[in-house]
Amino acid sequence: MQKRGIQNLSVEGKKVLVRVDFNVPLNEAGEITDDTRIQAAIPTIEFLLNHGATVILMSHLGRPKGKKEARFSLAPCAKRLEELLGQPVKMAPDCVGEKVEKMANGLKSKEILLLENLRFHEAEEKPEKDPLFAENLAKLADFYVNDAFGTAHRAHSSTATITSYFPGKAAAGLLLQKEIDFLGQHFKKPKHPFYAVIGGAKVSSKLGVLESLLQKVDALFIGGGMAYTFLKAQGIEIGDSLCEDALLRKAKGFLQAAQKKKIPLFFPVDLVVADAFSASANTQVIETSQGIPLGYEGMDIGPKTLEQWLSTLKNSQMIFWNGPLGVFEFPPFAHGTNGMAQGLASLPATTIIGGGDSVAAINKLGLSQKFSHVSTGGGACLEYIEYGHLRGIDALSN
Repeated sequence: MQKRGIQNLSVEGKKVLVRVDFNVPLNEAGEITDDTRIQAAIPTIEFLLNHGATVILMSHLGRPKGKKEARFSLAPCAKRLEELLGQPVKMAPDCVGEKVEKMANGLKSKEILLLENLRFHEAEEKPEKDPLFAENLAKLADFYVNDAFGTAHRAHSSTATITSYFPGKAAAGLLLQKEIDFLGQHFKKPKHPFYAVIGGAKVSSKLGVLESLLQKVDALFIGGGMAYTFLKAQGIEIGDSLCEDALLRKAKGFLQAAQKKKIPLFFPVDLVVADAFSASANTQVIETSQGIPLGYEGMDIGPKTLEQWLSTLKNSQMIFWNGPLGVFEFPPFAHGTNGMAQGLASLPATTIIGGGDSVAAINKLGLSQKFSHVSTGGGACLEYIEYGHLRGIDALSN
């Protein structure tokens, strides 16, 4: 069923409460190191302002666990948004309460107010703790818009519960629509050959999506920390590498399922290993088949693997990539991830980056314009591929 879009709202002279995703990375000095998510919300904000609305923005930042913490304040986001829009952005002292209601009531047409971090209240992540929290947020506006794809898989107060207070008036923002249209179109009917490259640390967070992709892809490439659980499941020694032993049985089951479906699985043929989890550790490149010696752990895919993978990937029509292929935060172990980013950026195929650390890697290299679609939500993107719907989107008006 089609969900209501922002274009279907008559917002002139009305207040619109917009759930954005300003969960941006900050350095020790509290400065924003990557404003991609703030920039991604601008089309929706400008659309509303151009149609005569007053805009009230709400977001979370980090994990303050229901307590007010200065380092998780959204104030730096208000400042950056002001610079990007070239107009003042008022900052609320909280997201609910008398002071906030007074500020919201006093807003004039085309003004912008940013509410303080939603997660300073426990009820944001646990709506059952205080059902009044969503109601108090809803009081602030006439319409609700969800433009936070990155949290659309969460049934939180500001993404799901709140919509019940806006019957027929809860719509998807432009970013949310773009994500769902693109992912829906390309994953329901992928172009073939369709390959997926999946990295990152944990098998536990990605096994479901791997199983789902097995029904759609022509081959799967598995790297990053999660590869070692699969290598161990194949009887290869992995030294001190990251491994989820509790998932070895499921990993074996996955390998058998791929074999049964005749879907090729590519694992690293060589690895960069180190004697400590450190940028200054002693390193060596080894053949995966010889196993990782004790005292060493896998930190990146090796040069042969990168060459082999890119040589196969260049024959694709569509590629989905989620998760780094090594400990890319440490420069000596970023070659696999950076090489993959540069290789994929040069291909004519439809290339989709599935949020999270992969986005950070391509932004660092200045390559985001070279990909067909860069998703703003890692977990949401994976969950959408796995289940075909998200709770935050299900909650919007039809």
